[in-house]
Amino acid sequence: MKVKCAICETIDDLKSSDPLAKKLRNRPIHTYLCDECYERVKIRTEKRRATGHFRLYRDPKNNHEL
Repeated sequence: MKVKCAICETIDDLKSSDPLAKKLRNRPIHTYLCDECYERVKIRTEKRRATGHFRLYRDPKNNHEL
């Protein structure tokens, strides 16, 4: 299965039996990020969380998890 990264638009091949390929095929709302972009987003998010100004907005129904 060919997939395109949502950020850098590189095209990668995934095995059709790969769990990520199945998730993308069955739930089109999910987007694919290549490993490089995923790590970059992860590192920058961790830096923002460390500042203390990062707020993860959640559903008010699940407010007890905060």
